[in-house]
Amino acid sequence: MDAESYSLDVRARIHAALGDPARLAIVDALTLGDASPGEIAHRLAMPTNLVAHHVKVLSVAGLVVKGRSEGDRRRTYLRLRPDTLAALATPHLTGVGRVVFVCTHNSARSQLAAALWVKRTRRAAASAGTKPAVRVHPRALAVAHRHDLDLDPTGTAHVTDVVRDNDLVIAVCDNAHEDLTGPIRPRLHWSIPDPVRVDTDEAFEAAYADLADRVDRLAPAVLPGGHR
Repeated sequence: MDAESYSLDVRARIHAALGDPARLAIVDALTLGDASPGEIAHRLAMPTNLVAHHVKVLSVAGLVVKGRSEGDRRRTYLRLRPDTLAALATPHLTGVGRVVFVCTHNSARSQLAAALWVKRTRRAAASAGTKPAVRVHPRALAVAHRHDLDLDPTGTAHVTDVVRDNDLVIAVCDNAHEDLTGPIRPRLHWSIPDPVRVDTDEAFEAAYADLADRVDRLAPAVLPGGHR
């Protein structure tokens, strides 16, 4: 069962159960193996009655289940439910074909984002601009080279010539997000500061790092089983 199968109310209950440090410590203790309540109490130096209270909360939230020992039937063991923890992961985006990254000039941020997506996911991506420049910015080419990304120096394009049905359109600049309307309205917006305004290697590296982090967060929501 994945995050989409859980209602917001259920997910909020899970978050609330994990909001107590003692309960989070119990979940951590059960992550790699099962344990009896007494073993948990000993491991965490916690009174057994307090462990019982926290286990009850975790059980109601669906995070922990109890099972009888096949040896000493008087003993119970606690087991974590990974499927419930998975409900806290990023919900999946459905109906996604290709990913298209859009900025104003298609000369830096959208180019880097598309190249990052292809490298990290090995899936198709494209980039475009609302007012495309003639060529990719030299500093974008330089930062791409430093991070082993492949950019075409003259490969800019207008958004209307690139976007097609079922594309996941992501605006990686504020102007593109605000300018695009109608059928090409971006589904997601990443507010990445324009490195061209500052025009330093540091600004382009910062944009690259921001995009790389966002690509890594998006990939599990789009691709089944993660992005590798």
